[in-house]
Amino acid sequence: MKVLVAVKRVIDYNVKVRVKPDHSDVDLNNVKMAINPFCEIAVEEAVRLKEKGVASEIIVVSIGPKEAQEQIRTALALGADRGLLIQTEEMPSSLGVAKLLKAVVDEEQPQLIILGKQSIDTDNNQTGQMLAALTDYPQGAFASSVEVEGDHINVAREIDGGLQTLKLSLPAVITADLRLNEPRYASLPNIMKAKRKPLDTKTPADLGVTLSNTLKTVKVEPPAERQAGIKVASVEELVDKLKNEAKVI
Repeated sequence: MKVLVAVKRVIDYNVKVRVKPDHSDVDLNNVKMAINPFCEIAVEEAVRLKEKGVASEIIVVSIGPKEAQEQIRTALALGADRGLLIQTEEMPSSLGVAKLLKAVVDEEQPQLIILGKQSIDTDNNQTGQMLAALTDYPQGAFASSVEVEGDHINVAREIDGGLQTLKLSLPAVITADLRLNEPRYASLPNIMKAKRKPLDTKTPADLGVTLSNTLKTVKVEPPAERQAGIKVASVEELVDKLKNEAKVI
């Protein structure tokens, strides 16, 4: 089974995000970048499938600037076999990403496509569903467990009423949730080996995709600063402040 995993280059989740002075976007100068955490979970799941003997090859694809090779190399160090960078300076919309991934799927013909359920920068939670629609593949979004059985895959996902298990025919698209697994750390020997693994670079034009972004960022603002909390001496005082000051009851 060939597995395709999409990863996105985002600001490291440990970094405090800064907004540009003109509020046009987030400031990326001298900021540590990393693999989107949900994408890292997707890579880990693909590697586990390979360790079980289910997956034969793992291809990692990323869309972004030349620097995104760093995130692909990280995925290769975690256990992926080869990488593909679709190089573009302007990050496309979710639909644009889905169209690019569709073109890669047409070329590679993977039996399973795994994505993170959402990225921590735009937070859209759209690409996996759009890709499933474009490829006409069955989808299992927000997967908390994955089990391959022959030409089917069982995907458990959390819903409001508990757990829902889907049986999908392969090829299929799944998106990884937090509870799917805990990603491993790349060892130094694997980091060195990753430098020798193949990594190709293509452009949207090479894949026959023309990107047109229909979304425009109007303004970016940091979240409002939280006020310091206070201590109260009694339940009566707490109720009084909630009622008369906070006016929430």
